[in-house]
Amino acid sequence: MNQETPIYMNCAEAPGALKKPRRHGQARALKCAVLLSLVLMIAFFSFGRASAQKKDSCVECHSQMEAELLKPVELMKNDTHNSRGLSCVDCHRGDASQDDPMAAMDPKKGFIGKPDPENIPAFCGSCHSNADQMKKFAPALRVDQEREYGTSVHGKRLQAGDRKVATCISCHGNHGIRAVNDSLSPVYSLNVAETCSRCHASADYMKGYAIASDQYDKYKSSVHAKALYERQDLSAPTCNDCHGNHGAAPPGVASVANVCGQCHARQSTLFASSPHKTAFDAMQIGECLECHSNHDILPPSDEMLGTAEKSVCTSCHTEKEDNGFVTAGEMRARIGELITAINATNDILNQAERSGMEVSRPKFELNEARDALTHARVLIHSFSLDEVDRVIKPGLEIARKGHRAGEDSLSEWSYRRKGLAASLFFILFLAALVYLKLRQIESSQRKGGE
Repeated sequence: MNQETPIYMNCAEAPGALKKPRRHGQARALKCAVLLSLVLMIAFFSFGRASAQKKDSCVECHSQMEAELLKPVELMKNDTHNSRGLSCVDCHRGDASQDDPMAAMDPKKGFIGKPDPENIPAFCGSCHSNADQMKKFAPALRVDQEREYGTSVHGKRLQAGDRKVATCISCHGNHGIRAVNDSLSPVYSLNVAETCSRCHASADYMKGYAIASDQYDKYKSSVHAKALYERQDLSAPTCNDCHGNHGAAPPGVASVANVCGQCHARQSTLFASSPHKTAFDAMQIGECLECHSNHDILPPSDEMLGTAEKSVCTSCHTEKEDNGFVTAGEMRARIGELITAINATNDILNQAERSGMEVSRPKFELNEARDALTHARVLIHSFSLDEVDRVIKPGLEIARKGHRAGEDSLSEWSYRRKGLAASLFFILFLAALVYLKLRQIESSQRKGGE
């Protein structure tokens, strides 16, 4: 750099340096102002349009009403449709941008007020049966519920003109519809039975249908209900698990085993290959129902098997010469033998453990005998004594082995106890001898001193 050239701290100090940049800066500022104005205008008009679209005269009007006419507005606050941005017009149509009620509810604009019961499936199905529509809001939901409902007892009776039967809103509600996994939904697992009971537990409502109205009371006493309500086991079956939901129908005799077999697969498979399968089919008897009933299914017990008074086997097999009668008695005897062996072994091992003996291994192995008992209780559905014996015998051997281990432990404990007693006796004897000897020494010392 030439030393004669002045050094300026910034461009503003350089002569003639401000003219061109200043004109350029002013033009740039003007452009920014114009662009900002355009953006603000677009935002203003967009906001105005959005506000117009969001206008909902349905809510505005009904919010000023009372009782039943106000309820839809309150309920919609927790509605699953509302949470996805749907509003009144998405279901009821019409024009919610109009303040005039007559214009808002103009039938020419497709307005539907309260749909008739026979139209409700199609009313809900206008969205729920439309795959393209459902992809926008809940793509994982099925789109065949309306068609399936048409195959149900409810759907068929509705098509025949019965307006009392259940439709979509009978179970899901209308305004305030909640997702199925919402614990407050009437179709949540814990609430399904109560929802169905609104109709099916009412003798007056069910009058004329030739259907009993005690299913709900029976179900509440069942093993399934106890698992569902007491243990909160949501996998436990309720009404729709056996009857279906949208395609609800009573399972026929031929399909009962398939329904039960959805959960009890092993028992169903064994029964299908058993001699009872052919006999039940010939007599048109519901397979599982004959022994376990349907709604009031109680916990299965060993007393159900055999030839005693409480046995379900004796409802068909009553003669001692009947092979089924004999087999039932023998299977019950085998299971009883294993139960007795397990209990006896468990008792003796507990006694040995309380005595301080190490019996953890035979106690652990006894679990295999318990597993054999569980397996045998399942295998009775094959109605084959050989199959039952195949698991009972190894279970008995394990139980007997554990019992011997318990006996050996108690024998060792008894031996140790006797040895300890002998040792204590010998020690006490030596102590007595030492004591006597000390007395003798003390006595001799006293005499010597005198």
